[in-house]
Amino acid sequence: MAQVEMQRALLEAALPHVMFDGWTEATIRAAARDLDLDPEAAMNLFPAGPRDLVEAFSLWADAQMLAGLASLDLEEMRVRDRIASGIRLRLECLEPHREAVRKSLSFLGLPPNAPLATRLLWRTADELWYACGDRATDYNYYSKRLLLSGVISATTLYWLDDRSEGASDTNAFLERRIDEVLTVGMRVGKTMSSILDLPDRLFRRPSLLDKRPRRRMGLR
Repeated sequence: MAQVEMQRALLEAALPHVMFDGWTEATIRAAARDLDLDPEAAMNLFPAGPRDLVEAFSLWADAQMLAGLASLDLEEMRVRDRIASGIRLRLECLEPHREAVRKSLSFLGLPPNAPLATRLLWRTADELWYACGDRATDYNYYSKRLLLSGVISATTLYWLDDRSEGASDTNAFLERRIDEVLTVGMRVGKTMSSILDLPDRLFRRPSLLDKRPRRRMGLR
């Protein structure tokens, strides 16, 4: 079995144990026993221990999200609907592992794990934007991913405590967050565009209109 397949199998075996032992080395060793795998060999699959296991969990959810999006006719959808569909698909695949998600957020909320938390959230936002057709390379690249990261994290937190039928409350919450982000994004875009255009306005060569005689302020 290839290393990636072994990591995937170990992650799947670990998820039921996360409910009781959290994202710990004890969980990795328990999963190894379930697979009749040497515990030390299992630890070698995740050299950073629980940190690597949590990252594998996030990457697995991202992969499920992207696979779901690939099955949709994205060309016929508005960008906002593509984004919303991606977030919903990610949460749907995580539904059986809601407690594992809750514990992963607690784990990532620890100060030493803050860089990992930021990197994983950014990666999810980046993968989703790219899958939805975004190829921005200017300031929009960063602003779009920053805003989407906020939507993903807020919606995931809301979803964790949502018990509505079909997660209808979460879907409504998601739509509201996207509406807000679109509004903020337009404002940010206009502001950044103005800032980036500033050198051109300051240093452009005067036109003939610029050379017209002008009245002094306060004089007719």
